[in-house]
Amino acid sequence: MLNKNRLFTPGPTPLLPAAQTAMASFTAHHRTADFRALFQRILADMKQFVGTENDVLVLACSGTGVMEASVSNLTSPGDKVLVLTAGKFGERWTGLAKAFGCQVDVLTAPYGATFSLGDIQAKLTPDVRAVFVQATESSTGARHDVEGIAKVVRAGGGDTLLVVDAITGLGTTHLDLDGWGVDVTIGGSQKALMIPPGLAYCAVSERAWRRMDTTTSPRFYFDLRKERKSAAKGESAYTPATSLFAALGAALQFIRDMGNGDLAKGREALVDNAEICAAVTRAAVQAVGLKLYATSPAAALTAICSPDGIDSGKIIKEFRESFGAVVANGQGEMKGQLFRIAHIGYYDYLDTIGILGALEHVLARVTGKAVEYGSAVRAAQQAYVRGLSGKQQLVGA
Repeated sequence: MLNKNRLFTPGPTPLLPAAQTAMASFTAHHRTADFRALFQRILADMKQFVGTENDVLVLACSGTGVMEASVSNLTSPGDKVLVLTAGKFGERWTGLAKAFGCQVDVLTAPYGATFSLGDIQAKLTPDVRAVFVQATESSTGARHDVEGIAKVVRAGGGDTLLVVDAITGLGTTHLDLDGWGVDVTIGGSQKALMIPPGLAYCAVSERAWRRMDTTTSPRFYFDLRKERKSAAKGESAYTPATSLFAALGAALQFIRDMGNGDLAKGREALVDNAEICAAVTRAAVQAVGLKLYATSPAAALTAICSPDGIDSGKIIKEFRESFGAVVANGQGEMKGQLFRIAHIGYYDYLDTIGILGALEHVLARVTGKAVEYGSAVRAAQQAYVRGLSGKQQLVGA
């Protein structure tokens, strides 16, 4: 049969058609009034998408670039920092902090788990200059309690900054970043914003801006103060990814339309969409006897344990070869143990039902065991009805 290529990975995610069109047709030079108007509109809209009154910067790089910028701009060599890690991307914080000469204290939770707030509090001594954490650990499908972590950090009463990698969390989790006191929030274009990789963004608090005036770590391209100064004039400090900005403008308009003209409401609807798709998927995989990997599952993706004795690579291969569907394997030590199905961005109910129907066939083929066809889909449909009873909106609804 004909197989359409479909991404079910937590980044890059499926592209919004309107964003593809905007990107393909955009020709404006970046030092013109036309681009300046687009740039300024996007920066204003991004504040609504993130849900912040703080300045938002958009840079041409991957999310890791802005993760690095948050370390280089907010710390000096020898500073003590606390990294909360429970997966591959938490471990990336550790590597970045060490690269800039920080004294790194690490609080580790098992893969798939999250942190005890009491353990975090015990680690928060007055000399900790910054805390680094993920909102969603996309390598394990776990969601961390950003609100609780922020309360612990702010209760310390010192000048400790809280930096949250929300690259997978934004657009999939309801966040009150200003209300909770998050100092830097990081996102990426290839996630809930439904456009290709190449842009990363961050919301930065006034507390964090003041810190930058005293830190001494080297920085040049990722000097956020320089970027802020340029943004105030409607420009980027260096050559921006112009076509990606056009795509981003189209994506933000799509999200605004989801909220009937209100971008903030559209963001909430986008989050609700991910929550329903995730709930539908969790119900379906458990109905066919599979186990969830994360103890605090996120809405951006669902991490699913491979059946006993089955390398998850076989499941990945069967999805791709039989159905043209690309799902994600585990990373690092989790490779072969789990597979991940995404719900972040441009996914709707039919996408989700389709991948779950395919899952029934995949399981039958890789395990050689009988599968009750329709059991996953039936559980998904029931979860969908329960989700809609909460008046949540799906993409395109």
